[in-house]
Amino acid sequence: MDFEERLITSELTEVDKDTESGLRPRSLEEYVGQEKARENLSVYIEAARMRKEALDHVLLYGPPGLGKTTLAGIISNELGVNMRITSGPAIEKPGDLAAILTNLSEHDVLFIDEIHRLSKSVEEVLYPAMEDYAIDIIIGKGPSARSIRLDLPSFTLIGATTKAGRLTSPLRDRFGVQLKLELYNTEELKKIVMRSADILKIKISEDGAREIASRSRGTPRIANRLLKRVRDFAQVKGNGDITEDIADIALGRLEIDKIGLDAVDKRMITTIIDVFNGGPVGLDTLAATISEDANTIEDVYEPYLLQLGFLNRTPRGRVVTRLAYEHFGIKYGGEDPQLKIEE
Repeated sequence: MDFEERLITSELTEVDKDTESGLRPRSLEEYVGQEKARENLSVYIEAARMRKEALDHVLLYGPPGLGKTTLAGIISNELGVNMRITSGPAIEKPGDLAAILTNLSEHDVLFIDEIHRLSKSVEEVLYPAMEDYAIDIIIGKGPSARSIRLDLPSFTLIGATTKAGRLTSPLRDRFGVQLKLELYNTEELKKIVMRSADILKIKISEDGAREIASRSRGTPRIANRLLKRVRDFAQVKGNGDITEDIADIALGRLEIDKIGLDAVDKRMITTIIDVFNGGPVGLDTLAATISEDANTIEDVYEPYLLQLGFLNRTPRGRVVTRLAYEHFGIKYGGEDPQLKIEE
């Protein structure tokens, strides 16, 4: 199964694009969760408004699907300014960035998604733009080439990344506000599911919303995607209302268990147990065994299993923990993986 087809992938899919923008909150008051980041951000925004200045540059980092793009939109709405959206891979040349920056108005927000993927040459142009609100442009070639400095309006750069460690230190240090977004708990996701159901005009009970939330892997994007799929089952198999029973039946049919694991997760864990006696097994060997790309396993499949404590990365390879054995109802008979880590 391609990870893009998985219901529980936290990456943005084509299915999400149809409705995700309509479900996004427009203000900090509507935004659910991320209490620490939200409260601090409200202070920074109010202070910038009082001083009539541009907000300091903001870096948002954390796993995909937690609302980084949503939060960027909220910041621009709260400041009452326009937002220009682009991404790191889309800005191929310094001239592309210069064109974007020179078209900004005073105090506007420039949102760059996947900012860790900016090329080195583009990043060099961004440094003076962020610090001095100016860019240096080279005109001509060879001995006759000269540099001109263009002044820019004061603006706010909001960078979003799922891999903050890949940002260079000079770029990271130029962000005055750095906010880490954490995975959501079940109660926060329940509120998001209830709000989305209200917008989509879906009748749902609190227990039904909690059932969906508990299987959403701490990610609002997944919760909203599951809500739409459960709605289909509620209309065909019930009377249109989403109850706890309907949600349980629907998610069971979709092979998503009580903690959000699906058939791909189960296949990966049981393969390590059955074929490699619980591990350790190297990443490339595991990838070849389950016919998956090694990068996909590392970046897409493993993170949630690591968060649950079902899998450990050791110097000798991947090891399945006792928790995973217990969850899948398999008798545990190997060494304690924790001992392997300490060796």
